[in-house]
Amino acid sequence: MVKNIAIGTGRRKTAVARVFVREGSGKIVVNGKDAKEYFATEDQVKALVQPLLVTSNDSKFDIVINVTGGGMNGQSDACAHGISRALLQIDPDCRTSLKSNGFLTRDSRMVERKKYGQKGARRRFQFSKR
Repeated sequence: MVKNIAIGTGRRKTAVARVFVREGSGKIVVNGKDAKEYFATEDQVKALVQPLLVTSNDSKFDIVINVTGGGMNGQSDACAHGISRALLQIDPDCRTSLKSNGFLTRDSRMVERKKYGQKGARRRFQFSKR
């Protein structure tokens, strides 16, 4: 049985990522697939790996991630947030580097709700004077 060293929860928009950090060689598995296979673009994979590169832990741990909700960009940011939180549990000394790069801050921007009598959150129906 494989033992988890740390567990972190990352969130972004409606995406929620559960991150499990284990001893290993730097393999990242997202929802049962390799990270490069799961995410569509290279930018999403880069955003995911960034906290590991900042703390120079890119080849020390294997990471298993379960992510649900949202789109691909939100999911990759949620994964990065979860990885940052998990790394903080392992080594509290890396807090300054993670904090200064903004990886510990949860991006609180959400989609604004649709209002009644309107087409969307801000968009109104076309006005007709007569």
